[in-house]
Amino acid sequence: MTSARPFRLATAAAVALSLAACSGGGEAVDMGDGAGDASGSSSTQGGTLVAAIAGEPDNLDPHVTTAYFSFQVLENVYDTLVEPDVNLEMQPALAESWETSEDQLTWTFTLRDGVTWHDGSDFTADDVVYSYTRIMEEQLSPSWRFSSVESVTAVDEQTVEIAVSEPSPNLLANIGGYKGVAIVQRANVEAGDINTRPVGTGPFELTDYTPGSSITLTANPNWYGGAPAVDGVEFRFISEPTTAVAALRSGEVHWTDNVPPQQVAALAEDSDVELGQVGSNDYWYLALNQQHEPFDQVEVRQAIAYAIDREGITEATMFGNATVNQTAIPEASSWYTDYSTYDFDPDQAVSLLEQAGVDPADIPMNIMVSSDYPETVQAAQIIASQLGDIGIEAEITTLDFGAWLDEQGQGNFDMLMMGWLGNIDPDDFYYSQHHSEGANNYQGYSNPEVDELLDQGRVETDEAARKAIYDQVATQIADDASYIYLYNPDVVQAWVPGLEGYEAMPNRAIRFREASLP
Repeated sequence: MTSARPFRLATAAAVALSLAACSGGGEAVDMGDGAGDASGSSSTQGGTLVAAIAGEPDNLDPHVTTAYFSFQVLENVYDTLVEPDVNLEMQPALAESWETSEDQLTWTFTLRDGVTWHDGSDFTADDVVYSYTRIMEEQLSPSWRFSSVESVTAVDEQTVEIAVSEPSPNLLANIGGYKGVAIVQRANVEAGDINTRPVGTGPFELTDYTPGSSITLTANPNWYGGAPAVDGVEFRFISEPTTAVAALRSGEVHWTDNVPPQQVAALAEDSDVELGQVGSNDYWYLALNQQHEPFDQVEVRQAIAYAIDREGITEATMFGNATVNQTAIPEASSWYTDYSTYDFDPDQAVSLLEQAGVDPADIPMNIMVSSDYPETVQAAQIIASQLGDIGIEAEITTLDFGAWLDEQGQGNFDMLMMGWLGNIDPDDFYYSQHHSEGANNYQGYSNPEVDELLDQGRVETDEAARKAIYDQVATQIADDASYIYLYNPDVVQAWVPGLEGYEAMPNRAIRFREASLP
């Protein structure tokens, strides 16, 4: 999935994968004493929390990966300068305070005293400079978040100064929105160990990795926020949702987000399970390749938007655990824009194709989806049927996510379905995806008016004025069908009764630092 993530979930999967359960395979990478045995027991009182996630990380370098499975683990290993709380408001993390200059072109961050890396070495301002410079100079995945940053300087060991080219009201969200902008250790990177033996400052240290099976983290007693209540966390890779829920019910695991949507209602009534369900800031969408005719015509894209029954797709794939939305930002957000132009209207779709002078039988339509996100496969089948009702014959191409990303990057698609997560600031939802120079504008959308508005939104510091700008942005992007938005899914997680100190977050950040076992 994509993330503003991004992380382009990649980002990001936030949905349950319905593949066979992963087990065994690969060689264990032993990094020291494990946090507990496979049953979740531990030699010390806190115990090991066993979490079932739907897939295996593709990479453990936070600046490189865009995969949600990676960030589920890395959320607990690394820290950022600031971080979102449960209301997605930025709070101190490695930086205990910050201030901006009068002209808003200089941000000064005061770092916490006494923070150490997992190997015991001291964390300093030089680590922040190295991390951000690495992202920018090597053009790594989150580099777009630093587009306004001119320099990052260590004033002294506990002070970092970030100079920006223009006022940047989204800077805090950019440097703290997710662990893709985590502070990494230079020695760990230069030794070539970051992808297998990551060294962070976070509440847990990665101590064992068995590819194809599990990753084990051990509690960091020296974490600045205090030692975690559990001794460690074991992430098991269980791709089949029903298997993950069965393991939860049996007590084999303590927590999972791999919950079949069709079982959510029943689980809510199950006294043996605690269900956490909140609205998310994620969105799922269709994108038509505007470099392919006839999708360069706005009327054709609009016709397809009218031909799609969002309510039907959402109910069939999410079983009510999502909210239909025709723009990116969910209704619960203060940045939400009310928009409902595209009622399901096949007749209007046919009329628009006639206006465009396009015979639906002549439209080449291949819907590209990923087997790693079964939701997209199921939705594509429904969409293909709905397009068939207006005369468009659609074929479905199903790829693993790595191949899907490659094909997207090369522009080898007519239409694709995917999602974005990790969005907080309105700039996260729109700039990278819809600015003509946006790093993730794979659909080839270009509207000078939208470009100008997006540029304005990035520097506008008055919140009311900024909201008005993004209302215009959201409306124009939807009118132009740069993306055909479908819905905002809920965050659905489940855990054993008595697990305390854990809370489901709307940005899907999985934080076990305060969790305690029953």
